[in-house]
Amino acid sequence: MVTSPPRVVVVTGVSRFLGARVAARLAADPRIERVVGLDPHEPSPALRAVLEDVELVRADARAASGAMADLGAEAIVHMAVTSAPDSQHGGRQAMKEQNVIGTMQLLAAAQGTPGLRKIIVRSSTAAYGASFRDPAVFTEDTEPRAVPRGSYARDILDIEGYVRGFRRRRPDVTATVLRFAPFIGSTADTTLTRLFAQPVVPTVFGRDARLQFAHIDDALEVLHRSVTEEHPGTFNVAGAGVLALSQAVRRAGRVALPLPERTFSAVLGLARNLGIGQIGLDQVDLFVHGRVVDTTRLIKEFGFTPRTTAAAFDDFITAHANGSSLTTARLEAAEQAILDGIRRVRAAATAEERG
Repeated sequence: MVTSPPRVVVVTGVSRFLGARVAARLAADPRIERVVGLDPHEPSPALRAVLEDVELVRADARAASGAMADLGAEAIVHMAVTSAPDSQHGGRQAMKEQNVIGTMQLLAAAQGTPGLRKIIVRSSTAAYGASFRDPAVFTEDTEPRAVPRGSYARDILDIEGYVRGFRRRRPDVTATVLRFAPFIGSTADTTLTRLFAQPVVPTVFGRDARLQFAHIDDALEVLHRSVTEEHPGTFNVAGAGVLALSQAVRRAGRVALPLPERTFSAVLGLARNLGIGQIGLDQVDLFVHGRVVDTTRLIKEFGFTPRTTAAAFDDFITAHANGSSLTTARLEAAEQAILDGIRRVRAAATAEERG
């Protein structure tokens, strides 16, 4: 069914890179009259420049009911979903408040918005979890084989549960859920890209996880089409093909440091010391077990084929080639940081045994 694009679009989470890029891209579409960015936080100066044509409203999900009614939103793009806790902004509790409670409140506001035609929700392939019992490839109909250990994956399952409830209450609204593989590309800045930018990449001894990525520009294209076209349902968004972790490390020109799984988890827990950011159990399990999804439904429904995982990763490598050369000094500094982390882990384990 072909319908005209919505005239008023509300985008949440515009204080973050991806949300800002989505809002800016929609604002550049002449078919859309008005794009409003809804976020309780002030965007950085760099993002404010990107959001020049977007109306900014400083409000969180609790104030969304009034905002949606006043704005006359015809479409909502929910990007205010964070994948890692930030210790400077409340840690895990604030993350859950934003992801789970925030989504619940936003959907409640959407339910009471009479002119709403569609809602698009950012989700993640983390919804499938990661364990040794996983199938070779996940489809959108595959249920997780085990309850995910990571907080982000559990949040995603809650979010998607709320969306299913919204679909039952408002069957007149097109609800699109996009399960993105980890983002990568020349402009992507995530814990994963920062990890691959390090001279030394910790890996798990005896494991070589199969990885799949989504180029951030392809993600933006899918989000844009979700707003301007009719695509109800849940879709995996990823590049075809896989890269083994060892292949990704070699392509990036880095050095792999195989570690026992317990030590690997602890070292990644200290990733903030390496300038990477906080890495949770979701990323740890991904590096141990890997995850591959099928994108047949996306390609058929959207008529769009994302670039392959290898091509997306190569774009990331090219963009970082000059600024992250593998010098002896950088290599030694990274090795020392990781070794210091291992020593701390061992000292803590010894103290625990003696205690």
